Amino acid sequence: RATMKSLRFISAEAFVSNAEFARKSLSSVAHNLFPLLFKASYLLEQGEVIHDLVENWPLVDFNMGKLLGTTVDYQEDLSHRTCSVCLESCLTGLRDYVLNHPSPYVNRLKVVDLTGMKDVEVQFCECKKTMGRWARTQLLSKLCLELLVYLQQTQCKPGTFEISIDVLIDLFVTERNYELVVQALLKKCYCPLKICCVAFRSDNLALQKFFYIIKLTDPSLLRKLEIVHNVRLEMEHLEILFNSIHFPLLMSLTLPARTFNVRRFTATDERMLTNIGEKMGEMTQLTELSMPFSILTGRIQKLLSPLKTPLKMLDVSNCSLNHADMAYLANSFHANHLEALDLSGHNIPDLYPSIFFKLLSHSSSVLRSLTLEDCNIQDTHVNMLILGLSPCQKLQEFKFLGNPLSSQALKHLFTFLCELPTLKNVEFPVPRDCYPVGITYPIDDASLCRFDHQKYESVAEELNLILLQANREDVKASTPLFGSYDAAVQETNNELGAYLIKSFKETLEKFTNSLNKMS
Repeated sequence: RATMKSLRFISAEAFVSNAEFARKSLSSVAHNLFPLLFKASYLLEQGEVIHDLVENWPLVDFNMGKLLGTTVDYQEDLSHRTCSVCLESCLTGLRDYVLNHPSPYVNRLKVVDLTGMKDVEVQFCECKKTMGRWARTQLLSKLCLELLVYLQQTQCKPGTFEISIDVLIDLFVTERNYELVVQALLKKCYCPLKICCVAFRSDNLALQKFFYIIKLTDPSLLRKLEIVHNVRLEMEHLEILFNSIHFPLLMSLTLPARTFNVRRFTATDERMLTNIGEKMGEMTQLTELSMPFSILTGRIQKLLSPLKTPLKMLDVSNCSLNHADMAYLANSFHANHLEALDLSGHNIPDLYPSIFFKLLSHSSSVLRSLTLEDCNIQDTHVNMLILGLSPCQKLQEFKFLGNPLSSQALKHLFTFLCELPTLKNVEFPVPRDCYPVGITYPIDDASLCRFDHQKYESVAEELNLILLQANREDVKASTPLFGSYDAAVQETNNELGAYLIKSFKETLEKFTNSLNKMS
């Protein structure tokens, strides 16, 4: 659908479409037109014009999210276009702003905010080449270090060292870019461009390196911390982290799989868990918590009851929760505030159907995203599920992959889903009747793709027809067999794969050595 453009925006597009003319004329452009010209240049992927606009930026702040978001002149939000050409031009323009800065009397740029960029699966930019969060981290660190080298080697203008620009960014660090980012953070005080880490994600990183770099980021400013794949953080390490570092502004925390395992708990572990809960209670801004694939049976209350602020997002997928855990969640003050909830991997219909629906009814007025993958929801449970979802009128996303539902049950469910006014995204399972008779759930990876693809396509068509006939073309329905798109994993999957192979090889070597010793 074409978005309306104002005459001002159309004029801006015309102006920047001739790059050579635009670049020559920038000095005579009114300062308040720079944001308009920036968005027009970004839309047309005019890299050279973007570079020059940033290099000569006349305003005190430069906020990517606001500049590319919905504006009066052009409603379309471009912040999900992580176009490589445009972003590289922005960052090199920023470097050159420092090197060729205007006179000290001109308004100085103080804050650059890069945190508003959204990494999505489908890119609409012409070049089709994206610059994800990892690459943005890499390029900014590289430019900061190059800038320092240049400033040391060259006779600079007198005011250059007076420039101090806070660059707000979501850092993404792995083994591959670790050294570069560490150097940039260590030398931050000498560089006119100050990296200010607002969100930090770490994958494929040795624990020692994670502890070192997290201290360099200035944790007092951190709002989001994600420790995800291949960072071997266990409960004792988490306690050390929380005891040694304070995160006063932390709003969102993601912990790696198997951080907790209550099956091998000792009295010391219980004390440790209590301490971690109390430390999280001191994080008064914390509203999002994700701890999938930990074993937390019977300990949810101990972990969450110290929290002073109600959670808006909770991911406890595959955490082996029992009836007491679910009862705590349903009756806690968090229930009325949950906007996103992931309870995947729990046999909800058999273990705690009534308490789950109580939780659902408490959160129904605010719930936007619900994930119930591999929850053993069968045809006989569909009416009950519809009853539970009916009050959730703000639901935008419902994911229920991996449940043994027939084509008929899915059609029945979809007819109901059409009635949820704000629903935008549905992830549904391959119908049970598309798999060979006798398939067992949860389906293992090897059998996941062994279904009748033609029959599935036919059912998917019927489901989309149900949406179409209800005038719900706005709802996207899909079956991502191996889970939802993750921009971070997509960007670093080569490194992730290499890391997994290395880990497997090391395990194999240890096993072989043990066998040799035995023999």
